[in-house]
Amino acid sequence: MSTPSIQIEQAPSVQYLLRLGDTALILGQRLGEWCGHAPVLEEDIALSNIALDLIGQSRALLTLVGQLGGQGLHEDQLAFLRDERDYRNATIVELPNGDFAATVLRNAMMATWFRLMWERLRESSDSELAAIAGKALKEARYHQHHSADWVVRLGDGTDESARRMRAALDTLWRYSAELFESDAVDSAAAANGLGPRWGALREPWHAEMRELLDEAKLPVPADSAFRSTGKTGVHSEHMGYILSDMQYLQRAYPGGAW
Repeated sequence: MSTPSIQIEQAPSVQYLLRLGDTALILGQRLGEWCGHAPVLEEDIALSNIALDLIGQSRALLTLVGQLGGQGLHEDQLAFLRDERDYRNATIVELPNGDFAATVLRNAMMATWFRLMWERLRESSDSELAAIAGKALKEARYHQHHSADWVVRLGDGTDESARRMRAALDTLWRYSAELFESDAVDSAAAANGLGPRWGALREPWHAEMRELLDEAKLPVPADSAFRSTGKTGVHSEHMGYILSDMQYLQRAYPGGAW
């Protein structure tokens, strides 16, 4: 018999933290798919290490969720035993990796966003979250530097590498709008000092990404009316496949341990 899904507390503070933890978790899962498949050995190691950093950040956040939610849930239960609609990650991180150009562009977009978020969360009213942010900020700075170098190298490289970067931009950019959609969960977090509204990151993120894309000689895409909705639990068709890989062992062998 498989392990049943767990129920999640709907309090705004819990939902706010799940959005952060799940976004790091699913991006880490996606990057882990590059292990053994990156174009060069150095990048195989680099992407695997970035994935491990993100999963470590997620572990810390999900542990805090278990404490705040008052349900006594631990990180593994929260990571592996929820239904799809209870995951709160931004949709962009659940999209397939695509080619190396798409992966490094998404890494640059997300590392820039995470760095801006961690900087603000160091001032959180929750001392544990502030401590998590302080450690994660150092990792995000490296992730941003690493991915930005590749965006410039490929965007201002050969005709083929530039073409692939433009194709990646066309695919990924429209999903970035979700990273700055504020709602009642954000308002509650901002009101009690837990963390900033996601919308507060919009202008600094766009400024940094414009600077990076200019250096890479890539056009900044026009705004789109499209809005993805992963952080409210409504995901793309790709999310179910990710969860089937992530959850199999925990559900098939309840309580299994190494």
